[in-house]
Amino acid sequence: MIPLSRNSVSVHLGGVPRDPLHPITLDYSLNNPCSSLSLFWNCKRKNWKISTTMASNIRTNNYLRHVESMKLMPSGAGHISHLNAVILGDSLATEEDDFVLPSEDFASEANVQSPEQYLKMYKRSIEDPAGFWSEIAEEFYWKQKWGRKVCDENFDVRKGNIKIEWFKGGITNICYNCLDRNVEAGLGDKVAIYWEGNEPGLDGTLTYTQLLHQVCQLANYLKDNGVKKGDAVIIYLPMLMELPIAMLACARIGAVHSVVFAGFSAEALAQRIIDCKPKVVITCNAVKRGPKVLYLKDIVDVAIKDSAQNGVSIDKCLVYENSWATKKEDTKWEDGRDVWWQDVVPQYPTSCPVEWVDAEDPLFLLYTSGSTGKPKGVLHTTGGYMVYTATTFKYAFDYKQSDIYWCTADCGWITGHSYVTYGPMLNGASVIVYEGAPNYPDSGRCWDIVDKYKVTIFYTAPTLVRSLMRDGDEYVTRHSRKSLRVLGSVGEPINPSAWRWFYNVIGDSRCPISDTWWQTETGGFMITPLPGAWPQKPGSATFPFFGVQPVIVDEKGIEIEGECSGYLCVKNSWPGAFRTLFGDHERYETTYFKPFAGYYFSGDGCSRDKDGYHWLTGRVDDVINVSGHRIGTAEVESALVSHPKCAEAAVVGVEHAVKGQGIYAFVTVVDGVPYSEELRKDLILIVRKQIGAFAAPDKIHWAPGLPKTRSGKIMRRILRKIASRQLDELGDTSTLADPNVVNQLIELADS
Repeated sequence: MIPLSRNSVSVHLGGVPRDPLHPITLDYSLNNPCSSLSLFWNCKRKNWKISTTMASNIRTNNYLRHVESMKLMPSGAGHISHLNAVILGDSLATEEDDFVLPSEDFASEANVQSPEQYLKMYKRSIEDPAGFWSEIAEEFYWKQKWGRKVCDENFDVRKGNIKIEWFKGGITNICYNCLDRNVEAGLGDKVAIYWEGNEPGLDGTLTYTQLLHQVCQLANYLKDNGVKKGDAVIIYLPMLMELPIAMLACARIGAVHSVVFAGFSAEALAQRIIDCKPKVVITCNAVKRGPKVLYLKDIVDVAIKDSAQNGVSIDKCLVYENSWATKKEDTKWEDGRDVWWQDVVPQYPTSCPVEWVDAEDPLFLLYTSGSTGKPKGVLHTTGGYMVYTATTFKYAFDYKQSDIYWCTADCGWITGHSYVTYGPMLNGASVIVYEGAPNYPDSGRCWDIVDKYKVTIFYTAPTLVRSLMRDGDEYVTRHSRKSLRVLGSVGEPINPSAWRWFYNVIGDSRCPISDTWWQTETGGFMITPLPGAWPQKPGSATFPFFGVQPVIVDEKGIEIEGECSGYLCVKNSWPGAFRTLFGDHERYETTYFKPFAGYYFSGDGCSRDKDGYHWLTGRVDDVINVSGHRIGTAEVESALVSHPKCAEAAVVGVEHAVKGQGIYAFVTVVDGVPYSEELRKDLILIVRKQIGAFAAPDKIHWAPGLPKTRSGKIMRRILRKIASRQLDELGDTSTLADPNVVNQLIELADS
């Protein structure tokens, strides 16, 4: 599909059948009310040469200035010659292919079918956010409707405390909307969860009615053990069906769940327990990831002991017996505190009254790494998050009731909250929950699962795409994958070559890719393709979702127009925005709203091209994005220097072929301590112990000293260049207290 301008545009198609020697020119004019903004070609031709000539430039409303260019596609900049494009269904043959255009068949069935439909909806979402989001919110169940103000916000620290409120006064419950509402709508017998175990052949299902019953049983157990509205519950579970069950059970009774990824260490878990002081910890005895057994209960035992030494005691630990990983009799036990899930939860009634909560009551806490050592407890509330996650899921994936949906993320991360549990179930979707590793027993496991369940929407991280790409096409092509309809990418920018492989090989050139940009803090997608609405560019997140106003600013906070690069910020709130950092509103304002007053600062860099498309360039603060997991450099440095032989450490991110970014640690040892392979292993081990295996440094670089200014500030810019071997880009080192340190680091680079 090629969207055309308001006035007229000529689209030249070289090589269209019948007369391949003469280009065909098609002229549309909007002065004719019968003409259309969009033109489709059904010819199965590859790599058409397309050029456009604009009759005039259009001055747009301020908020539309970077999306209006879709009406001027392929470029709002005027004439562009030799632009390559393919229609969905054709492969991207070369690195020079610029666009993938929706096919007529796909777009005609899409939830958003054209740029003009998107622009109409987007315009309203910005000009009348209260009306736009109220209409969508009406689709959900509210015990009581919200007050006169749909949204109340202050986004500018210069005008007082930051405040975001959506649907305040509205009384609802997200569990009721995920489960009861769907059962009442006739979806009770529809499969809510297809569970696939680590071992092939190990599986299970829950219908919406069965899921509701199990959620109610756990909710009744929690209530019987003193958990009430506003209390915190820590969930440290792998990807068993019991993980979304636990989340929904907490939501049903108004408790605040905090899911901790079951790969975090005991110390990291203890930090979170100490911060939120939960009434109950929910875990399982062990899990198998690939051939490896992880004894989660042992980790929880250490964390609970550490928490008690810091004044936070846990009276109840509910343990699910995952018998496929280890047996009851092999599990360490503390009578009075520890209780087997299977012994108590099934004894409770399968119905449980709903705790109705205000839209602004807390729903969950999710801890994320920051540029300082202590993890940040991101707090999301109920009503706005519910409306936003459901809406983004529906439109970004072009969701249909017949779809089978699989997101490979763990519920320990925000993606698992928004797009494994809440977003899909609010839409009545059938969701795959997979316990194991994506390459176990071999690199074809994902496509075994896709074919087994006839998955139509597959959402994963660029890290997995690159890993599978490295393993070769044969693991993919030996499977059918004919059910796939839409692909998605999450967690970090996906490089164009991986995007093309994802499109060509995984999707057989049939499936559009929703390359989503969002964060733990945003709750849901912020910039994302809408699969049937406009052409995609490999590697670009494209345009903003409804209600989102992204801006790119320079170092002074001045908005940059047109084609540019800078800091990605957002002006004005959206319903899914987080409301604060738990117990630390000052840090919330300092981290996200003070760097550029009047805006939410994402911490990410972004480029915008001449067509208005957004390209994310990664973190600009001291956070490393490893396999889609944000890891604060300060956390890793703190773990390293806790080793008695480490005097100082500085950590930077470097490009990694599979993980996107790798962790590169410069380590200064205590005087007299020799460099050794044993010490290197010990340093990596201490990071694994304190944070988790996913945070282990990929490289330890011995450093007799670190490049510092005379005031003692470490020049991380120089360390990044050394780590990336960009030695001709070191820049001015004259301001360093000891410039010779740089040469010493370069000499030790490969030691």
